[in-house]
Amino acid sequence: SSGINAEYGTVGWATGVDIGSADEALTKDYLSANVWVKPANYIAIVRHQQGVVDAVKVFKFKTSAESLLTRFGLPNMNPGRQIVTSGGPIQESVADTAENLGDDPIFSVGGDLAFNWAYTDNGCRIALTGGHLSEVNANDDNTHGLGNNYACNPLTNTPNGADWPHDISNIQDCPLQSCREVRLQGTDHGPGPHLKSGPVYGNYAIYVSWDAESFPQPGATLSAEIGL
Repeated sequence: SSGINAEYGTVGWATGVDIGSADEALTKDYLSANVWVKPANYIAIVRHQQGVVDAVKVFKFKTSAESLLTRFGLPNMNPGRQIVTSGGPIQESVADTAENLGDDPIFSVGGDLAFNWAYTDNGCRIALTGGHLSEVNANDDNTHGLGNNYACNPLTNTPNGADWPHDISNIQDCPLQSCREVRLQGTDHGPGPHLKSGPVYGNYAIYVSWDAESFPQPGATLSAEIGL
């Protein structure tokens, strides 16, 4: 556990405030305020094992030259529900030795990136369109990805208590009305009784770029900044 610092309502998503330190960027929760405000055309989501690339997907944003601060900030949270890429990943690379791919929130499903997926009092910061994207009025707690909360106002970034935030939710069909076992990675979650700790598949990192259409392959060693 590194603390619940990447759930839906974490202030960093919406404001770009620094979280953690560059020295521990690959082992603990980390957000660079300088990177969050840089205009970007490409995004890579990387799963790594202690700094070694395990799997990576690279996407091109539909809207060019916007920063992550703009894309995750309050103006785009209301109404939220943006599909921010099209055509799927332009690179998808997975190590032959990679494990736990059957329900990984990024690498077990296809499609494009969905940001700020708001539905009733729930929110998911990053999901894949190949998974389940809940209808806007559905209170089913059933969109899974990175940066989640099942009790918040997702349009204003306001939590409703501390029971239901969770960093990483695996791909599953677990609607609230019939399921009480939401499978998570690790222990970075609130005490809500439906949230079940599980194995950590790796650490997840987000990189953005103005013009880099590719990312180092599995087996490469990461740093906070990648030169291509």
